[in-house]
Amino acid sequence: MTAATARRERPIALTRGDPSGIGPELALKAWVATHGDPDATAFLIAAEPGHLAALGKRLSLDIPIETIDHAAAAAVAFRRALPVIDSKLTVKGEAGAPDQADAAGTIASIETCVGLVEAGDAAAIVTNPIAKEVLYRAGFPHPGHTEFLGALAERRHGEKIHPVMLLWSPELAIVPATIHIALKDVPARLTRALLVRTGLTVAQDFRVRFGLAQPRLAFTGLNPHAGEGGAMGREEIEIIAPALAELKSAGVAVSGPHPADTLFHAAARKSYDVVIAMYHDQALIPVKTLAFAHAVNVTLGLPFVRTSPDHGTAFDIAGQGIADPTSLIAALRLAGRLARQCPTS
Repeated sequence: MTAATARRERPIALTRGDPSGIGPELALKAWVATHGDPDATAFLIAAEPGHLAALGKRLSLDIPIETIDHAAAAAVAFRRALPVIDSKLTVKGEAGAPDQADAAGTIASIETCVGLVEAGDAAAIVTNPIAKEVLYRAGFPHPGHTEFLGALAERRHGEKIHPVMLLWSPELAIVPATIHIALKDVPARLTRALLVRTGLTVAQDFRVRFGLAQPRLAFTGLNPHAGEGGAMGREEIEIIAPALAELKSAGVAVSGPHPADTLFHAAARKSYDVVIAMYHDQALIPVKTLAFAHAVNVTLGLPFVRTSPDHGTAFDIAGQGIADPTSLIAALRLAGRLARQCPTS
């Protein structure tokens, strides 16, 4: 990559995540692994330069940190140092011991990165893991990243956003139709309208961002054996099947509802491009079994590209130098790929 090309390349904006978790360590290791690769999209991180420098020194990672004032400087700086947009804050928590006082900085980092991508200064946003419990104690009103990003997009665009959580890996792509709610609440939340809206969003983004002309969507059932014809529940008959019929009439290639216990073996995975599962664990258990280290969380339905590593803050190993950056690197690479497939203005 020439210097002129680097200057034209919009970087990926990486959030810091909870600074007491493994996010900052992963960012440092991801820079080490990718900054010398001419095909890798440069990234910047919205964080605290001093905290990153101190962490790198403690972990014996000889990584230069370069504070930048604007995203345009990141592409060139990235080849020699980790570019950082300074939050102007001080991290209070220690590795493995989060502090509620850092919640404002965690939220501000997300807002900064969304602002960069919305302004066209960054190509995509990648989010490091947050500790939702810490944010809740500080008054954070959203169930998680996905919902917060949807709210930010709505605020900026003035229209209703329906963000959809996709777990993507080369082995399996899967969407939970309901996400961070108790299992007992799933049947009441599982409506025909929700499934149709989710299916349309998934089909649209798989066409536009993943480049599939006619993506094939497979829907699971909610109940064991997809309800056994109503013997073990009627959600498949009264909710899921009518939603699939509506999607088919809209031109979406769908199948199901399938029994979830037979949908994820190797032969079955050849019959679809993405699965719509009915609840959180029905989706995350198979993808984390098949691709634990390199699965990527993607938010569909947003006006920008957002990916994230498919793991949490891992406070139990934070600051020990043993965190594996594979999933973050995969998230950065996928974000770059999706942004090139469908660049935002």
